[in-house]
Amino acid sequence: MALLEVRDLVVRFRTHEGTIFAVNGVSFDLEPGETLGLVGESGCGKSVTNLALMRLLPKPAGHIEGGTVSFDGLDLVALPESDMRELRGKEIAMIFQDPMTSLNPVLTIREQMVETIQAHRKTTAKEARQRAIELLGMVGIPKPETRLDSFPHQFSGGMRQRVMIAMALALEPKLMIADEPTTALDVTIQAQVLELLRRLTTDAGTALILITHDLGVVAGMTQRINVMYAGFIVETATTPELFASPSHPYTVGLLHSIPRLDETRPQELVPIEGTPPDSGRLSVCAALRLAAAGLLDRQSAARPHRRQRQARRLGTRRHSPDRLSQPADARGVGRRADAPRGLRAGATAGFGRRGSRPDRGGPGVTSPEATSSVGATSSVPGGSTGATGPGAAPGDAPVLVDVQELKVWFPITEGIVFERHVGDVRAVDGVSFKLRRGETLGLVGESGCGKSTTGRAIIRLNAPTAGSITFDGVDLAGLSGSELRRIRRRMQMIFQDPYSSLNPRMTAGGIVGEPLDIHSIGSRQERRERVRELMSTVGLNPDFVERYPHEFSGGQRQRIGVARALAVNPDLIVADEPISALDVSIQAQIINLLERLQGEFDLTYLFIAHDLSVVRHISDRIAVMYLGRIVELASSRDLNRFPFHPYTVALLSAIPIP
Repeated sequence: MALLEVRDLVVRFRTHEGTIFAVNGVSFDLEPGETLGLVGESGCGKSVTNLALMRLLPKPAGHIEGGTVSFDGLDLVALPESDMRELRGKEIAMIFQDPMTSLNPVLTIREQMVETIQAHRKTTAKEARQRAIELLGMVGIPKPETRLDSFPHQFSGGMRQRVMIAMALALEPKLMIADEPTTALDVTIQAQVLELLRRLTTDAGTALILITHDLGVVAGMTQRINVMYAGFIVETATTPELFASPSHPYTVGLLHSIPRLDETRPQELVPIEGTPPDSGRLSVCAALRLAAAGLLDRQSAARPHRRQRQARRLGTRRHSPDRLSQPADARGVGRRADAPRGLRAGATAGFGRRGSRPDRGGPGVTSPEATSSVGATSSVPGGSTGATGPGAAPGDAPVLVDVQELKVWFPITEGIVFERHVGDVRAVDGVSFKLRRGETLGLVGESGCGKSTTGRAIIRLNAPTAGSITFDGVDLAGLSGSELRRIRRRMQMIFQDPYSSLNPRMTAGGIVGEPLDIHSIGSRQERRERVRELMSTVGLNPDFVERYPHEFSGGQRQRIGVARALAVNPDLIVADEPISALDVSIQAQIINLLERLQGEFDLTYLFIAHDLSVVRHISDRIAVMYLGRIVELASSRDLNRFPFHPYTVALLSAIPIP
């Protein structure tokens, strides 16, 4: 008997703007001890489905309007709230996406864990504290007796996520729901958390629902996978079957949007064109995209009542074993060249074969000095590798950026009235490299290694403590005021978070045109025309200039950030984790956009990220940072094939490959 049975689950949100069709007839089973993956883009209904299972939908907007949820013989939809409260945590536990916002910042870890245990078990505070120490040790937190009295902000992101896992396991639940548990983590921490979940669920026999948009994460963790789109489950298969012969065009699109380390030569990514569906306009978005994929006839799409019934049947059905066992070519979607085009409404490109493009970087040189110890400052004296392969920056191209022995230290002080200097945080500690015109240099490493600080120091958003930064022959250290502003016209930055980096009170046109205003470029009419031109260049409708940031999707907001960076025709763009907050298919769109713009405008990129598979795809050379220093620098191809430094090997081995 299945531990969890979900049948025809329907969830709606009633808002002042209309009804949001969040979940549309979802059905699936989960056996005891099984791990089930639930994948799809943001807004597809993954998290809402599992909030509905826990009866944690936000009120008063969210409602379960149909279907049944049976857990261990109990009907969760009809269960009284008092009984449901007793069930949460004890029988069904949840690991939320962002541990920093899920943990109470004013309570210690001990207080939060003891409260959870005592709420469901008759136990003394001393016994609950001992259980909390045992759990923290189980999830790999060192010195749990000491760390138990720490506050959430005193833990790293990975450690906070471990605390969340410990709290979820506190009462030995039968079912654990992990909602994007590794999205905000570095690849090495991600690997540790996934291995921890795998080990704990195996040892305890706990069933696990793993929610993610990253197919690479579920590849090594799950027995079965449900693929969600527009509130429907459009494909259900065992994990090996799904990756060997994906049946639904949307699944094919997700797989082809992911940069892969196991490809012999990087190819142009194939994004799912357009934007994810608007759940509030299901009759337009979901139906037309399903019809474009050949899964819903357009006549039905035009009639909402018939369309909803047909789409619900589509969303809840499982592909038969006979269909899954057919050769990919027989279904017409397994091969990239034959995949249906235009899954997103208005798409101009489908799932065709990835376009071949020049290999990013030829034979590189990795100096022994960079691999002998973590303390090495650069893999090659002067930071040059001499890449000569097709597509690499020419060896005789002029050096645009020359960074030598860069140090950025942040002082640590004590005292309130009389502050005294007691030490330094050495964020960047002797970094050297050269960046040639037209080249893309990837800068990778875990959070806290100094990547972003290095990029900000080059733009002079952080003042260097020591060392030199030369931009096109000009020493930036000696510039200030108007001189620095003039040269900043040639250096721009794309920030990590497209939500917080755009002013919510400014229109898209105002944001893109602000650099033109600051530098007094052109007349008012010329600026308006330039803004519309930039919107078109990055793939946005010029008529959207009067819209505000909240009216755009995450991918569209990042495109606005790219357009803003291009406004003053820069020579150098520092891209600081520009895709880490985006879904995989939207990531592919932004990566392809950056590559196209580089070819059109002869741009030079410093591309900062923690994911080596993404950096390898877009970069000519890659520099690996650890503890404020560059420990290895080589061509993109050579770094993947012949990593020298143990830290580089660890980063590569931690990346999940679907």
